[in-house]
Amino acid sequence: MGAYVNRGNGSFASARKSQIYVDKTGLLAYTNKVLDTEQCRICNSRPRRFGKSMTAGMLAAYYGRGCDSRELFEGLDIARDPSFEKHLNQYDVIHLDLAYLLVQNKSAAETVSFLQKCVIAELKDIYPGILSEEAGELPLVLSAIHQANGARFVIIIDEWDAIFRENMSEEAGQQAYIRLLRGLFKGEQSKDFVVLAYITGILPIKKYKSESALNNFREFTMISPKQFSEYMGFTEQEVRELCCAHHMDFAETARWYDGYAFRQVKHVYNPNSVVNAMLDKEYDSYWSNTVSYESLKDYISMNFDGLRDMIVQMVAGDRCRVDTNTFQNDMTSFRSRDDVLTVLIHLGYLAYDAQTREAYIPNEEVRMAFARAIEDTDWMSCRKRL
Repeated sequence: MGAYVNRGNGSFASARKSQIYVDKTGLLAYTNKVLDTEQCRICNSRPRRFGKSMTAGMLAAYYGRGCDSRELFEGLDIARDPSFEKHLNQYDVIHLDLAYLLVQNKSAAETVSFLQKCVIAELKDIYPGILSEEAGELPLVLSAIHQANGARFVIIIDEWDAIFRENMSEEAGQQAYIRLLRGLFKGEQSKDFVVLAYITGILPIKKYKSESALNNFREFTMISPKQFSEYMGFTEQEVRELCCAHHMDFAETARWYDGYAFRQVKHVYNPNSVVNAMLDKEYDSYWSNTVSYESLKDYISMNFDGLRDMIVQMVAGDRCRVDTNTFQNDMTSFRSRDDVLTVLIHLGYLAYDAQTREAYIPNEEVRMAFARAIEDTDWMSCRKRL
């Protein structure tokens, strides 16, 4: 097993051993269905702590040929699906965590170079005699391996958007990253060596003007999750079962953590908060100490088009109509109240009603976070005036 290629099933094994595990392996039935088709490139964006990394680990454990994961999946939904045996541990999986890689390097450009160097070094060990010592571009390397022996890859990128969030002003590094992604996932050659691409992060794929940099990906977001609706968080039935098992009040759990609603699933809960409440036997706002809470205060302070007053009204229970189409899917191109409201939907601080095109505060946990952020911004504004 390598650090980037065929990492094994340790991440998913840890999830399975946890005190609370909710079976979301039904998602694998969907990825099996689109494997090696025009729909095999997937971008699934969700808020922090909504199970992104756990899903990435599950995919790596199921598809990766560097381990035997049969026992881990026994008794789960995917094990009952007809496609289970066909794809279990059958592919070389490249599994990257961009947030982790950024910590190892000084810049986005260095991160792009470093990840390619590391992955190629492992591929040379797995496929000796195919690659030259000068091999330096990962898409070309994967194409050469495929041409030599027909190998095809599953590519998983966790926190795929970290470069756009953490290196907001480093345009050269962002462009290098986009070039890498295009080389991996666009064009006829990439169809030869990629059997499945799954990238996950907080943001949808970045727009340049009105077009996406990777417009051949199917996107599943907090605004339009489509077939992924039941995998974006915990469903009502899953939460009812957890409340029964942990002797917690379902109505109170719903008041604190329900409120996200999609066309196909009307009640979706924040999974991390539900798990913490079950384990702690206590309802609380578990987002208050996250990085995204600090950015919440920054967004409120922008006050585009009376944004702060609108948020105050939403804290009181109102809804706000929002145009989600103007947002450029980055953290720097805010030009209107709609852009800020849209990023707050992607961050999970607002829910979105696709039928009425309205944003609203979903539950007590988030309402408390907004109330605290408003108090903090008012205090900071007062201090500046003094």
